[in-house]
Amino acid sequence: MTASRPTILATSAGFVPHPRLRFTFGPMMALAVDLASERGVVDGRRARICVVGTASGDDARFQRDMDEAARDSGYELHHLSLFSQPNVDDVESYLRGFDVVWVNGGSVVNLLAVWRAHGLPEIFRTLWQDGVVLAGISAGSLCWFQGGTTDSFGPELAPVTDALGFLPYGNSVHHDSEDGRRPLIHRLVADGTFSEAHCTDDGAGLVYRGTELAEAVTEKEGASAWRVRRDADGTTVEEQIPTRLLA
Repeated sequence: MTASRPTILATSAGFVPHPRLRFTFGPMMALAVDLASERGVVDGRRARICVVGTASGDDARFQRDMDEAARDSGYELHHLSLFSQPNVDDVESYLRGFDVVWVNGGSVVNLLAVWRAHGLPEIFRTLWQDGVVLAGISAGSLCWFQGGTTDSFGPELAPVTDALGFLPYGNSVHHDSEDGRRPLIHRLVADGTFSEAHCTDDGAGLVYRGTELAEAVTEKEGASAWRVRRDADGTTVEEQIPTRLLA
């Protein structure tokens, strides 16, 4: 099942604590599945999710943790791995078999380099336009925008400006939990690197239909989303986006 319009869910969320597992999936992943079905069901079968872990080097331990979270949540989950070579013959055909493509966090700079080497930007653009829901956390959020703030280069946060650009904005993830994110994204909007930036606190996410922001959501009480714009005098203004608490 696919979404009725090109859909992206860009988040600083998706994993919640579990008493026995490293984590399980929370309401944000359920929302990604709902967006794929439009009516909250996926043809009467388990939702099919493909996780792309390029940003963490397709870490096998994290893949196993994702498998356990999917088992706990009732999803059918598979992986696209690119290290040390793709784990499937035809990446585009493989990804078309899923309702949601979920991109995990890590280094967005390394992710972009590897994706470009394997032709993933063109594949993802086609899938997005055809209604496969693209979603992700942290680096898996930044990748869909023009760019944003990243620690991919080292401990000091730095700009990344050559992301896929499906969404014509900057992006700041972990906006409330990492002190350098807010001032850097404000500087990048003030100097014109991004005309506007959309930001998520830990626990929050942004839903886009086409390139338009449709709504902000959160799976954590008190977490919010923010819009940063440049004022006429060159200063920046940060506005809180009304945010819906997911059940």
